[in-house]
Formats: sequence, structure tokens, C-alpha cells
Amino acid sequence: MSRRRLLFVLLFSTCLLAVASATAKGGLAAPGGSDLRGAAIASAHPLATAAGYEILKRGGNAFDAAVAVAAALAVVEPYSSGLGGGGFWLLHRAADGYEVMVDARETAPSGVVRELYFDRDRNPIKGATTQGGRAAAIPGVPAALAHVAHRYGRLPLKESLAPAVRHARDGFKVDPRYARIAKLRERFLQSGVGTARIFLDGSQAPRPGYILRQPELAATLELLAREGAGGFYSGRVARTLVAAVNAAGGVWRLADLESYKIVERPALCFTYRGATITSAAMPSAGGVALAQSLAMLERFPLRAVSDVETAHLVIEALRRVFQDRALYLGDSDFVQVPLVKLLDKEYLRRRAATIDPKAATKSEALSDEQSARSESGNTTHFSVIDAAGNRVAATLTINLLFGAGVVAGDTGVLLNNEMDDFSLREDVPNAFRLRGGAANGMAPGKRPLSSMTPTFIEDDRGVLILGTPGGSRIVSQVLLIVLEYLRAPHVDLRRLLDMPRYHHQYWPDRIEIEPEGFSQEWRAELAAKGHAIHAANRRWGNMQVVFKSKRTGLAQAAGDPRGADVAWY
Repeated sequence: MSRRRLLFVLLFSTCLLAVASATAKGGLAAPGGSDLRGAAIASAHPLATAAGYEILKRGGNAFDAAVAVAAALAVVEPYSSGLGGGGFWLLHRAADGYEVMVDARETAPSGVVRELYFDRDRNPIKGATTQGGRAAAIPGVPAALAHVAHRYGRLPLKESLAPAVRHARDGFKVDPRYARIAKLRERFLQSGVGTARIFLDGSQAPRPGYILRQPELAATLELLAREGAGGFYSGRVARTLVAAVNAAGGVWRLADLESYKIVERPALCFTYRGATITSAAMPSAGGVALAQSLAMLERFPLRAVSDVETAHLVIEALRRVFQDRALYLGDSDFVQVPLVKLLDKEYLRRRAATIDPKAATKSEALSDEQSARSESGNTTHFSVIDAAGNRVAATLTINLLFGAGVVAGDTGVLLNNEMDDFSLREDVPNAFRLRGGAANGMAPGKRPLSSMTPTFIEDDRGVLILGTPGGSRIVSQVLLIVLEYLRAPHVDLRRLLDMPRYHHQYWPDRIEIEPEGFSQEWRAELAAKGHAIHAANRRWGNMQVVFKSKRTGLAQAAGDPRGADVAWY
């Protein structure tokens, strides 16, 4: 190991955090009467949350419950996650404080070349990275389910997957959120490969209450339960995946599936105003962006300034971290990412010094020399904690709504379109309008950069477990929660989730705001500082949070009011 890499590992690897596990008094009982005081789950669907509690009641720990929640979401929330996608799992084991990030990010197939995505005139082919076989990367979720269950769980994988199998085989009632999203993507599903027959009612988006059955997916889940990861990455399922993707224009090979590996990475750990924060490591850009933003903001007296001045400083910090993302971040197994420099306190102090508290910095004015160079979608999230203090923050995705629009033969597996998260060229933004450089260029076996930011925050009051979908807006959502949680004298999960959200990502050079919650005075004051403001047509995100008190040992959970969410504690 190089001295540079060793320094990074020593500074930012594992955090051994102590979690209070005293017996709670006056706690609550889980549905069915089992005593699960101190446990809490927040996910984006009631059936997924119920699946997690079913497993806890059977004697499973938070890791078993996480497997159950993730598998159930793959069935009931197919527009956001599934066996055909990937994600990051942030784990904390209470017995010894061990923390790790389970990297289940998708990988580029071995046959990929950039030329697949450009026409003869070197213009990007419309839809090549978002729809069809070329858009799909090798999935990681099935491997993660097997890995987390085997290495960290108490129960057999078969038991933790049972709720998902049941919902896929017997069906579940479509909720208003599913109906709305299916209507939004109705034409996409009608024109996809195998999508209409599964996700639509005839050829139309189903209405709430429609029973959606996926017997083929149930069979694939049962095979995974019996055979582990091998039941997905080899044999009949693997051959069917390859044939379906390639028939839709892809370049997969059986060896791509057979060689897929989960990677355990040291979690990114740092401190901010007395709190210990643990977040996602590379190839997630989220944890790095969070650490950089907070280090810059620590230089300013946020509690002594107005809401408008705070927003201005937050925006300016985000502007700079998204510039660094575009210039330097990519799969660190493939490219040299200057993480030690990007997270260096002195470097971030100098970056913070370029922020003018009175005026916006135009993104085009941030030259490369001001960055580290001078020194050297759709998605879902769930949070789980058990009575012992084991905890999981997992963010999973197939990228855009309903992924690549390809169901692989008779497997029931809807494939991701994560190839869009690579940078095709510096002047070509992806679906989230993010630009990137060569560090995030596609290559065989490489993992695309991600914004997913599963996070733990621990202070004297307790531990907060959080994360959200939202593409590039994930980072700003998590950052705003961290700032408000540490500023507020009392923990109020509903208030944290109700706060209006804003975002900046370097390019396009504008503040994006939710359509509600920001006064005309707030907007006018930021505009006077030189900011362009763009109001979105809808609110964004689907944050899922859990908090466990160190004083009482009790846990509570909350789901984002923006989504059809459920939390139980």
C-alpha cells in the first residue's frame, strides 16, 4: 500500500463508534406483540417496512431486516430499485463498533466502448445510455443480498427473502405513487422490452388498488434464496440476462456476471461541530461532497447569520464540491483520485476563503487553478436499527424511473440504466445535467460515479440514520438535514423532513428550489447577491430517517411526506 493511500485509510477509514444499548423503558411493541424496543425502520413502502419487522420478529438482526426490506422494495417499488440494479449499504455492528460500506454498485460490461454511444458525426446517440441494452450495467443487488445475509445476518437468506417472494408471487395492491409514476412513464413502458406485460394493466398504467403480480420475479428470488448469488450470476438466469440485454443492443458476456464481486470499503468518517459523521466512500461522490461541504461551512458562523445568508454559503460550498466532482472523481479502483488532497483541511480552508459572503461566484469564474489541480435516479433509501444498536443505511437504485425499460426474458428482472452515470465526454451532461471528466469515463468492469449518500450522524444525543433518492440532489438534501439536525436543540424528525429544499451543482449555474416554502423576500435577497433561481415544478426526494436516543435507548423513524412512505418504531 502506498504511503498516500495508507494516509487516506488512516484518516478517513473506519470509525469505531460506541452506541448505547441500554434496555429501553416504556418502549413499544412491534406489530404482532413481539418486544422490539429500540428498533426502528423507515422505508419508502409499507410492505417493505413490514417485511423488515417480520424478520426482526423471527429473531433476525438489523442486517437480516435490511435484506428483507431491500428485496421487498425490489418487488413493490420496481421503478426505483430491484434485482437489476445496485447500491451502497452502510453497516454498523454494535458488538464491536465495526463499520463498513458494502459496495454493490453496478459495473460496465467487458464489451463496452464509448463508440457504442456516438454516431458517425461524434454526436451522442439519443437514449443510448438511458434505454435498451446499451444502457444496462451489470447488477449488484443480488450479490449484496447474499453477502449481507451470509456475513452479517443471523437468519438464512431464504427466510429473509420470504416476504419479497410472497409479494411477487401473490401480488400487491398498487398504491397512488406507483399509479402516478407508471402513468408518467406509460409510453416508455409500452415501448420497452417485456415491461408492458408486467408493469401495466393491459397497455395502460394501472389504477390504485390493481393487483400487480410478478411470478417470474418470484421464481428468480426463490432461486437466489436456494443457491445464493450463484443462482443469479451463473446458470440459466445469467444466460437469460445476457441474451435479453444483447438482443436489445447490449454487449454483455456471461463472464461479466460470473466475475461480479461485492467490494467492502472503509466507510468515510469525519467530524463536524462535535458530531461524528459516517458516510459513503468512493465510488460514491456523496460522502466526499458532504465532507467537503461541511469542512468549508465550518469556517462560517452559521448560527449567527440569517437563513438567506446560510443558504448563500451552502450554495457556494456546493458549487465548489460539484466542481471537484466533475474534475477528479471516478472509480478509484481504475483512476487515481486525489482524495487525501480533496479532504485536506488546509485545501478546504483555501476553498472556503474564495467564498464571498456578499456575492455569488459565477461557476465559470471558478478556474481549475482554484481547485485541487493546482495542488498536485431514480433511487430508494431505507434506514434500519435494531434493539442491539446494529444499523444500516442503504441507498439502492436502477437509475431513472423503470431503468433501461428491459425485462430480461422470463426472469422478471428489470434492468438498470446506470451507463448514463458515466461521463461520455466533458461537454455531454447526463440525465441529471451533471458533467464529468475522464476520471468517470466508462471502461470495462468500472463502476460509475454515484450521488448516493447513506449516512450516520452521531452526537451526544444519539445516532441519526438517513439517506434519500434524488440523483444529484441527494447530496444537498443530506447536507441540509445534517446542518439542521446539529443546529436544532431538540430532535424533531418531522420538522427535518418538512423543510423546503434547495440545490446547486456547479452546472447549470443556478439555485434549484422546491416550488413551496421559499418566500419572495428569500428569493429576492439571493437574487440580489447574484444567484439565478429556478423553481422546480415539484418537490423532490424521499428521505427515510431513523433516530435512536442514547439517553433512553428508544428509537423513532419517519418517512418523507413527499413520498408514499411508512416508518415504524
